[in-house]
Amino acid sequence: MRSTVFAIIFGFAGIAATPVASAADDRDHRYYDRDARDYHDWNDGENRAWHQYLEERHRENRDFNRARPEEQREYWRWRHQHEDRDRDHDRDRDHDRDRDRDRH
Repeated sequence: MRSTVFAIIFGFAGIAATPVASAADDRDHRYYDRDARDYHDWNDGENRAWHQYLEERHRENRDFNRARPEEQREYWRWRHQHEDRDRDHDRDRDHDRDRDRDRH
């Protein structure tokens, strides 16, 4: 009886910890783009780009690692065509920081 109770408790603890672990795995993962033959580190910027990609195509919001392989390939093609968005975002953020600094 006692061992059954512990098994149930540890089983629920393992299930509860699973979403946290998979979210960390997605955030710290590196993906290979076989068409462009390069690697992409999954970070906050890549996550923003992925959600922008889904929004532009009116697709269901989901994690990249749950997308079909063909959709992942489509995303990397799109991503290579839109790389300047990251540079523009960074430039805008730097401009805002400088503007705020000059106000004080």
